[in-house]
Amino acid sequence: MSGAAPRTVICLLRSDLRYHDSEVLRWAQNNADYVIPLYCFDPRQYLRTYYYGFPKTGPHRLKFLLESVKDLRQTLKKKGSNLVVRKGNPEDVVHDLITQLGSVAAVAFHEEVKERFELCCLSIKLARPFSARQYWTCLAYHFICPPFYYICQRLPDVYTQFRKAVEAQTKVRPTVQMPDQLKPLAPGVEDGCIPVPEEFGQKDPLTDPRTAFPCSGGETQALMRLQHYFWDTNLVASYKETRNGLIGIDYSTKFAPWLALGCISPRYIYEQIRKYEKERTANQSTYWVIFELLWRDYFRFVALKYGTRIFLLKGLQDKEVPWKKDPKLFDAWKEGRTGVPFVDANMRELAATGFMSNRGLQNVASFLTKDLGLDWRMGAEWFEYLLVDYDVCSNYGNWLYSAGIGNDPRENRKFNMIKQGLDYDSNGDYVRLWVPEIQCVKGGEIHTLWALSNAALSQAGIALGETYPLPVVLAREWSRHINQKPNKRDHPPKGRKDPSDTPRQHKDRGVDFYFSRNKDLS
Repeated sequence: MSGAAPRTVICLLRSDLRYHDSEVLRWAQNNADYVIPLYCFDPRQYLRTYYYGFPKTGPHRLKFLLESVKDLRQTLKKKGSNLVVRKGNPEDVVHDLITQLGSVAAVAFHEEVKERFELCCLSIKLARPFSARQYWTCLAYHFICPPFYYICQRLPDVYTQFRKAVEAQTKVRPTVQMPDQLKPLAPGVEDGCIPVPEEFGQKDPLTDPRTAFPCSGGETQALMRLQHYFWDTNLVASYKETRNGLIGIDYSTKFAPWLALGCISPRYIYEQIRKYEKERTANQSTYWVIFELLWRDYFRFVALKYGTRIFLLKGLQDKEVPWKKDPKLFDAWKEGRTGVPFVDANMRELAATGFMSNRGLQNVASFLTKDLGLDWRMGAEWFEYLLVDYDVCSNYGNWLYSAGIGNDPRENRKFNMIKQGLDYDSNGDYVRLWVPEIQCVKGGEIHTLWALSNAALSQAGIALGETYPLPVVLAREWSRHINQKPNKRDHPPKGRKDPSDTPRQHKDRGVDFYFSRNKDLS
């Protein structure tokens, strides 16, 4: 309309740090004269965890986040815009921007389970409802109505039931087409400086050369990874067979850290999978990536259905379990000093890199909850601190699953640490990589050091209880695997179902489950 005041839209970005498939930015482009893409470093995300007081954001995830914010700013500059960066509570920052500009047509944002509180605070601070445009762009599948009715009234507590219903009745929306150029910032709005780790009391961590995730944050790197894993190498066509690997970057997709920050769209991954299936091949591996994306959706719905119960000791089942809170046992677990080499290797990798394979995540969680009997929230909060791909819904949903008080349909599921080590690290190469003080032990015997003779230990330069700990616990079922000849493989052969694919009757087998990542999108 001639003479009408220019319309300004603030795009509050949180876990959607990308330009492709951004419904928030596209809507703003079509409905505003000025678009302000805004990212706030919320100080509440750098405080302490609620129960055990660990830092909420560790150095590896902070580094990845800072890289992602920088990358998005560079992308937006190429599109004729910029990313406005502020430190502060988002509701305060948005309020101040509205006050500065005098008038804002709307605030557009991607809604997430954990971020609804700040929007309520914003409305209260403005002393009036504000015009909001909300999108659920974190999901792969599309639920026609606002998903809350489905979530609260009909969400099954077993994933398989949910998966079958969704696959039969629901579709994945196509990605949205983005403009080549974005409307400029409103006059007088400064872009702001991207902070450095020291402003959060942290140091930029060094990259460990052993890491299985030597990648940078940001949309650019995420899209390059997909191009490599799908189109350049065809690795996706063998994903189901290799996903339980432990060493190197290419045993699995490694999408999870980028998905956690929204640097890559789950709908774009789905779209590319379908394109790959059409142009090259469709098999169990390509389907399995879609299967994992749906797991990711499911845990968001679980969090919406149960709310704060996902953080409570009794879990979703309101189940009494005599959890222990032994700080010495917990320290041994988190520092990789349990005397169980497969557990220790995984925990040391996590501490050094902020990353751990899905196979490792399952095992160390089972060990903490089932072998040590420690409060599962100790592990959940430790993962919240360290994981580069931390996601609140998947992390807590899966710790509840592991503890037997969440969405696991089977009672008393427990992993056998020794069998898992022999199955997935048969020659002990992964353990030697991360536990160098025992690297002179040959073959699979490295998983059962306490069963070796004194002569064998001496020859390997190991003094149990001195150079390497005695096991903090010995599970009865481990004895079945002492002196067992290791498998000649690091994952089950083709034609035999992996124990993580479907529930089994054996005590040490179970369904793979997500942590902060999209299950095996790790």
